[in-house]
Amino acid sequence: MTNPGTDLTGKVAIVTGAASGIGRATALMFAGSGATVLACDRNADVAALAGPVEGGGRIETMEMDAGAEPDVLAAIEKAVAIGGGLDIFFANAGITGGVRTIEESTPDIWAEVLRVNLIGPFLAVKHAAPLMTERGGGAIIATASVAGMRANAGPPAYSASKAGVINLVQTSAYGLAGTGVRVNAICPGLIETEMTRPIYDYARATGANAALGSATPLQRGGEPEEIAAVALFLASPMASYITGQALPVCGGLSASHPYRPDRPDPQKAAEVIARYRAEQGG
Repeated sequence: MTNPGTDLTGKVAIVTGAASGIGRATALMFAGSGATVLACDRNADVAALAGPVEGGGRIETMEMDAGAEPDVLAAIEKAVAIGGGLDIFFANAGITGGVRTIEESTPDIWAEVLRVNLIGPFLAVKHAAPLMTERGGGAIIATASVAGMRANAGPPAYSASKAGVINLVQTSAYGLAGTGVRVNAICPGLIETEMTRPIYDYARATGANAALGSATPLQRGGEPEEIAAVALFLASPMASYITGQALPVCGGLSASHPYRPDRPDPQKAAEVIARYRAEQGG
């Protein structure tokens, strides 16, 4: 049997949360593999991605809110207009809601985190799957997290939302049985992105760089491109027999999830980060 590879030539993809981090890396990797990509984000910086990409694909951009149904519908409509259909939807956009305990959280914070992190992927499945079914199949990928697998890897609201994403892809895979549409999640561990910048800034400001990722067997944090590579795999024919799965990409962290009770005081950490950023010029 020949290896079909990860060539996405002729495929049309939507990537949300594409202005930075994992989304940006994935949009570039999809386009570099030949796909026409609609890169979406609430951040206007996403426009910088627009244009042809070495490898045969191209990127179009759009400002949108991944947790708002009208915006998701508009993105799908634009993807169809520029590419003639829709084959891949990477529902990647997410927020943390801040590092808050249960006691510090509010219903409004939880509602917003769930809206973006869980309703967003739900809307992707709901509205993308019918178009993919018409084309004989497709791939929907959602960004979950190791925080959705076990406790103590993220704030409560964030963790609960990501646990919901994992269950969403499982139930959606069965709901779409027979359509050819595959639905999977990626569960990143500690990856250096805008979302995790405070963690990295704190480590660098206190000289604790070596401690980043020290709880993982691979002894380091990950890079956005390492998550993008898994998204590319799941979007490609290489993953043709994979659906309803949540794949940890975490350097081995999820094998144990060790808990460290000596985490820094949030207020002290904020002061250290602010001082470090000022010294670095922003």
